[in-house]
Amino acid sequence: MNEVYYLSDDERKFLVRGLLPKSRQSEVAEELRGWNWHQPPLEPPYGVRLALYEVAGKYCGTSRDVFLRRVHGIRGKPNRAMLAGGYYHAVIVGELVRAKRLIYTLGVKQHDRIERELAAPGVLPPLPKECTPEDASELTARGQLLAEFQAGRIRARFQDILTRQPYIGDDSLAAITVPVVTEQRLDGSFLGLSQRLSADALSFTEPMIVDLKFGRRQDFHRLTTTGYALVMEAVHEYPVNIGCIVYAQFQEGRLLLEKDFHLIDDELRQWFVEERDEKARMVAEEMDPGRPDECASTCPCFNECHPG
Repeated sequence: MNEVYYLSDDERKFLVRGLLPKSRQSEVAEELRGWNWHQPPLEPPYGVRLALYEVAGKYCGTSRDVFLRRVHGIRGKPNRAMLAGGYYHAVIVGELVRAKRLIYTLGVKQHDRIERELAAPGVLPPLPKECTPEDASELTARGQLLAEFQAGRIRARFQDILTRQPYIGDDSLAAITVPVVTEQRLDGSFLGLSQRLSADALSFTEPMIVDLKFGRRQDFHRLTTTGYALVMEAVHEYPVNIGCIVYAQFQEGRLLLEKDFHLIDDELRQWFVEERDEKARMVAEEMDPGRPDECASTCPCFNECHPG
């Protein structure tokens, strides 16, 4: 099964036989472990708490979007990709939470009813208020496709577990059927980040941070998994060495998935810390970095940088 937040057999084999041994062999520098947040280089040098997406996002070449938001309070208008991504995330989370709720509410003794409920997706979340009628039609169609895909994979996993575990209890069944915590709330204040961070998904059966993207691959996307790994280490004081970015796209009525597994190594950790410090200094000292040489017309702050 190649599911949004689950691993196929080949992916699990790659993780267990390939990435995990490498993560144990390549030691991360102790000063770059999140639990050392109280000393350099992880100790926050400025009294500014940034959202993790502000540190990890490099869609603006000079990070002027962060300056405008933090110094001038200008948030800009979310673009189509942002609205769509938020909606698709809500669809996936809705299906995962629905499956857990069914198992806890009905219990393993009513497995046949749970299977019937999982056979079809639940109700789609509300559409973003800002979307146009044309966008609403596309979001609904793609949201339905995504929900059907996720519901089908959850049901198949549920059935597989029941065939192999005759004495399984409700809590264990829910945990194995949906082995991720979605939208995990984390306090990033130890590292100079927001107190209200939300990770897309945390996998406890496979020790890694999972992030979902709808769009083309970017090198800096790995900063997101790196940031959450540092926060997890700071809060829980256990090592997190692996990240996975799930890239999802729609093509001719199909959902295509590609997964980027990676080690959260010294290089990524140092890059994240440098981005955090540079942007925190910009905000603390109110230094306008100016607009980049090239600005995407879809940037939420485009009109601020290009008035008229």
